[in-house]
Amino acid sequence: MFPRQLNRLNFCLRLALVACFSPLFAANTHQSYAQEKIDSETIKDADVDRAINKGIEFLRSRGQSDNGAFSPETGAAVTALCVRAILEHRPEAVNDPVVKKALKYLDSKIRGDGGIYADGSRYRNYETSVAVGALLKANQNGNYSSALKRAEAFLKQIQWDEGEGIESSDTAYGGAGYGKHERPDLSNTSFLIDALQELGNKSDDEAIQKALKFVVRTQNLKGEGNDTKHAEAIDDGGFYYTPAAGGQSQAGEDGSGGLRSYGSMTYAGLKSMIYAGLTADDPRVQAAMTFIRKNYSLKDNPGMGQAGLFYYYHTFAKALDAANVEIIDDSDGKPHSWRRELSQQILQMQQADGSWVNGENDRWMEGDRQLVTAYALLALAFCRS
Repeated sequence: MFPRQLNRLNFCLRLALVACFSPLFAANTHQSYAQEKIDSETIKDADVDRAINKGIEFLRSRGQSDNGAFSPETGAAVTALCVRAILEHRPEAVNDPVVKKALKYLDSKIRGDGGIYADGSRYRNYETSVAVGALLKANQNGNYSSALKRAEAFLKQIQWDEGEGIESSDTAYGGAGYGKHERPDLSNTSFLIDALQELGNKSDDEAIQKALKFVVRTQNLKGEGNDTKHAEAIDDGGFYYTPAAGGQSQAGEDGSGGLRSYGSMTYAGLKSMIYAGLTADDPRVQAAMTFIRKNYSLKDNPGMGQAGLFYYYHTFAKALDAANVEIIDDSDGKPHSWRRELSQQILQMQQADGSWVNGENDRWMEGDRQLVTAYALLALAFCRS
């Protein structure tokens, strides 16, 4: 069995043990009438298949520019997300002319320093991290192996650590920003961890462990490795954007200087902790799950309303899949089969042309149909795991 499979099995076994002995997870294991009802109300696979096919066809027929890019103003980023979204559902599409054209565009963004980004990019970490995911899916004949190895070295090199004169006591330590031009943040750090994990780095990899130190400092949880001034101000177990450079939450402050937790960053934090080797019985994971249970929602991004909603869906699905969580009891004790519910929510939001778009709030580019369609397709891939 491969190391990542062993890690996943280990996490699953620990989750089962905690479910037996911890009040936090016990509610997720009971066999109630409500749970039986949820399990029987599954949406049809054919409905999901149709939605996925329509989404892919939108990207194939209407989303691509003449040069092969999807939303080329984002450099390699949206193109990489769209390629990955297609290949997650259709691995054989690596030979599709649309995908081949997009891959050729990504090829043109591979740099001598190992990064994969546009000329003059301020988003080198983000572009490279998501490009890694696309090229891994397309690497069926090993033709991207060399580029992926160099991308891995590039990502580790731009991490905020001793190589940049950053000491471990600094709140920026271990994090990743868009590409060194400003302070690191949890979103970019989670993209970095995702890429390193997918490239085969184990949880004890030095770069991943450095990143974990940054991740822990973005959690509203006193102790447990969080030595920031914000650690106990709110103490709800959720996560916010960054503790660096004085700290910032996209959800704002609570009036006393505390940085508010919000949904998308909490799922990014949970996922990152799991990839870094933390298990279900770790207090930091349990605290994150407590926040998730209390704030379970698919109608909005908790703490942010409609802002970043589809980024939230993608991160939500990827984190809960990584955590091997199937049923979540909300704050009222109601059980939710999240894969079914998220699939249903995403299908209801699909546009007539097959795309998805955040029509309520276009913050963080969610008015871009290519980006949002990629997020939706990627989320559906985890719903079907």
